[in-house]
Amino acid sequence: MSPSKEPAMLLNHPPSRRALLLRGACMIATTAAPAWLSPARAQTALRPTPSQTEGPYYPVALPADTDFDLLRNGGARYNEGQAAWVEGSVTDTRGVPVAGAVVEIWQCDQAGHYHHPGDGGRADPAFQGFGRVSVGRDGRYRFRTLRPAPYSGRTPHIHVKVKLDRAELLTTQLYVAGDPGNERDFLWRRLGEQGQAALTRPFAAGADGLRAEFPIVLG
Repeated sequence: MSPSKEPAMLLNHPPSRRALLLRGACMIATTAAPAWLSPARAQTALRPTPSQTEGPYYPVALPADTDFDLLRNGGARYNEGQAAWVEGSVTDTRGVPVAGAVVEIWQCDQAGHYHHPGDGGRADPAFQGFGRVSVGRDGRYRFRTLRPAPYSGRTPHIHVKVKLDRAELLTTQLYVAGDPGNERDFLWRRLGEQGQAALTRPFAAGADGLRAEFPIVLG
């Protein structure tokens, strides 16, 4: 083996299971994607969505109802706060949808309480508080939920996690553009300008209520 080739071979590590899963999901989506999308994808690499801490209140036990509508928990309807749609697409950095990815969200109720024993189990039982959806070949996801409310020490936010075949690909948080609590929030401030722009989205009024578009890019 020549000395010039040895360093390159030593650095040729096999891809991780996470990378293989992401590659496989994107290959499935690419075969079904419209041809007109390919040139746009090839032009610019997208920045991966920044990761953030899971926080202390990821559910210890998932609720019986885990669908896309967090404003209904079984037969109960939650009427506090402002209803909102949170939606977007899950892609890789080339813009290829990650088919089969599972998007999870969880958040506190309007009074600032989570469905979690660490928060005293004080959340309103009518608020589902957690939801998850699987994305199809187009990579799209959608949730009906609450415009996030503040709780002690934090600005309003929604926790987001993306999984694929039991592997966790991303954990992050979604913030509300223009909320006065952002500048005081230690996690939001740590993001820097690019990270803040990626994770802070407007909750704009629409025909069916507030709506926030949150694209998720996996690196």
